[in-house]
Amino acid sequence: MTLNKAQRMVKILEQMARRDGVRASELMTRFELDARSLRRYLADLRSLGIPIRDDGRADDRVVSVDPAWRRTGVQLTLAEVLSLHFGRTLFTFLDGTSFARDLSDAIERLQPAIARTHADLAAQLDTKFLAVSEHAKDFRESSDIIDDLVSAVVYDNPIAARYRRVGGIQRAYHLHPYTLATYRQGLYVFALDVQEHRVKTFAVERFTEVVRRRSERFPDPRGWNPRAHLAHAFGIIAGDPEDVVVVFRAEAATYASERTWHPTQTFRTLSDGRLELRMRVTVSAELVQWILGFGADAVVTGPPALVRRIQDQLRDALARYGEPVAPATTRG
Repeated sequence: MTLNKAQRMVKILEQMARRDGVRASELMTRFELDARSLRRYLADLRSLGIPIRDDGRADDRVVSVDPAWRRTGVQLTLAEVLSLHFGRTLFTFLDGTSFARDLSDAIERLQPAIARTHADLAAQLDTKFLAVSEHAKDFRESSDIIDDLVSAVVYDNPIAARYRRVGGIQRAYHLHPYTLATYRQGLYVFALDVQEHRVKTFAVERFTEVVRRRSERFPDPRGWNPRAHLAHAFGIIAGDPEDVVVVFRAEAATYASERTWHPTQTFRTLSDGRLELRMRVTVSAELVQWILGFGADAVVTGPPALVRRIQDQLRDALARYGEPVAPATTRG
């Protein structure tokens, strides 16, 4: 697409407003400018009152916009500063990707909007408030794929993709990406598998190739609601729900009852002190792993297929340990 002068000026300003600015050589290459033309554009921007910094020499110099100019006339409250801080920490698992850099750049542009009375506090937030990371996935090699997926979701572009399934087998897909979601330090896409005409969940790090069809748009997915899609999921995997019953030992009852595991959950204390949990959820690998995580403190009593699945898992785990280990003896 050919840009007119005004459009080119806006694009140049966007590049210079990045956190570390941009090299003059990059601007000349991207916008097909010679050194003299670039100087004219920078002079025009300065004439508009934009404080441009020019550091270095010749084409290797870095041009940028004074950070104090990026956001003026707005003051953030203390609550807004805290919200920005927490919002950024929730996305630490995306560090190393352009998504995280864009978020950091956006927050940096708001720094001048922090009232002076809050500036010192804002500089100490990392020591006062902490979001402890879970076992995060590594997205540093997926930055370009994330960029294409985000754009495809925003602009309703179909994608042709290659995806590595759990067993390591790769398969080609034609997808209509509807929603990008985060879950337990991971990034997922809810997308229509055009061949099967069914919405599926895809883990972003398992895409080995994504080609966004920029000139195409898929039809508006009427009635699509990601929250409704996950209404019965025990996590990120959707499916048909079943009535699941889990009984916790009395020693684990308090812990189990303190959390909302699923919106459909109901608790009942049994006569012997055990706690019965009932919920209508999709029976998935996520649910199975959650149950197994309680060890002997939780027993599934329904549905029968889930009981057998848990039994098989425990039986297989026990077999892998081989001969029982003799308990340690204590000396009196």
